[in-house]
Amino acid sequence: MRLASRSWILLAVVGLTACAESARYSFHAGVGPDPQLPPPHPTLIPTVNIAPAKGWPAGATPIAADGLKVAAFASGLDHPRWLYVLPNGDVLVAETNRPPPPPDAESGGFKKWIMKQVMARAGATGRSADRISLLRDADGDGVAETRVVFLEGLHSPFGMALLGNDFFVANADAIVRFPYSSGADHLDSTTGVKVVDLPAGINHHWTKNLLANLDGTRLYVSVGSNSNVAENGMAAEEGRAAIWEIDPQSGTKRLFASGLRNPNGMAWEPHTGVLWTVVNERDELGSDLVPDYLTSVVEGGFYGWPYSYYGQHVDARVQPPRPDLVAKAIKPDYALGAHVAPLGLAASEGAALSARYARGMFVGLHGSWNRRPLSGYSVVFVGFRDGKPSGMPSEVLTGFVNADGEAHGRPVGVAISKRGALLVADDVGNTVWHVSAADGVR
Repeated sequence: MRLASRSWILLAVVGLTACAESARYSFHAGVGPDPQLPPPHPTLIPTVNIAPAKGWPAGATPIAADGLKVAAFASGLDHPRWLYVLPNGDVLVAETNRPPPPPDAESGGFKKWIMKQVMARAGATGRSADRISLLRDADGDGVAETRVVFLEGLHSPFGMALLGNDFFVANADAIVRFPYSSGADHLDSTTGVKVVDLPAGINHHWTKNLLANLDGTRLYVSVGSNSNVAENGMAAEEGRAAIWEIDPQSGTKRLFASGLRNPNGMAWEPHTGVLWTVVNERDELGSDLVPDYLTSVVEGGFYGWPYSYYGQHVDARVQPPRPDLVAKAIKPDYALGAHVAPLGLAASEGAALSARYARGMFVGLHGSWNRRPLSGYSVVFVGFRDGKPSGMPSEVLTGFVNADGEAHGRPVGVAISKRGALLVADDVGNTVWHVSAADGVR
């Protein structure tokens, strides 16, 4: 099929889905501890509605909430996805993208081709830079005056963690360890030692995040599913849709929690010590389903994927059914809304913004493709009380989509700088944003 013909087909599909299906409930009906879950509304052609990647005009920025200001911490990056703040205040950014699929995964029919075009419109199909860059703001003015390549020759890197003098990177297919000394601005890629393999292959969801426990004796790695709802068979999902616990010294691992379709950001709730994560839920059940969510992670817990969603709501598309597993499915703590695509997660402890952000978590919402109208494309704050989410989310950073429905940017990873600013990786705007209190730079 010629490219021009395929482009017309894509436009026709987008036009048809625009007419065929859209949200029937308000967006906020799907947010909070008890979201409304209407009946599924699948369609022959999935709803395709994504903000095409445009980039930021010169001098433009996102819009910060009242009492906050935003400026570029670093720009001109190559698809920055994830952030990690070193103890000395240096900021590491993973410039990364999806790894090339294996040869046997190139086929898959018209539906896979459509999805590939959708991801291209979203700016998510470029070649991966496969590096981590170091950003240093020595004078504390909120702009990184130093930018150097910290580590290169990686394989779609994402999560990062430092334990003592060991720096860990979660590539798409393995966790790798490198020797590190405080203040270093470059690591030798040849010194890397593989700690443990991670599920790879088709990589429907390729990002692997890392989080160390509070005493540094364990690493937790998030691994997304290899499909939407196991359409490639459960054998392809071995070890996926899960969070694993890793011994960083021996490389031994055990399943910590499962049934999490695509967990990304992870954070410790500082007052309870409980692990939390954000999860991208399944698609193609209509614009109102299924809410993505923020949840505490129960050791040994099962969260439903692929057999059920938001607890024990059965997904009839998955065959054969597993009522035994559905009966064990844990209901998530807090819905973030349908198709918002939460990726980044950071506890607000250490943030020097204002009292309203004193206790809770920041979430980077990458934005929808399977919902009409659009949802996500923002950074929000979820307040906590007694170790649990409380109230509705508040918007911290917006304006990523312009009046014409084009994406100037899409937020991904979020982190708190050593000076207490909120840092946001923007993989379409190729920028790391610095959000601080309006009355001064932090």
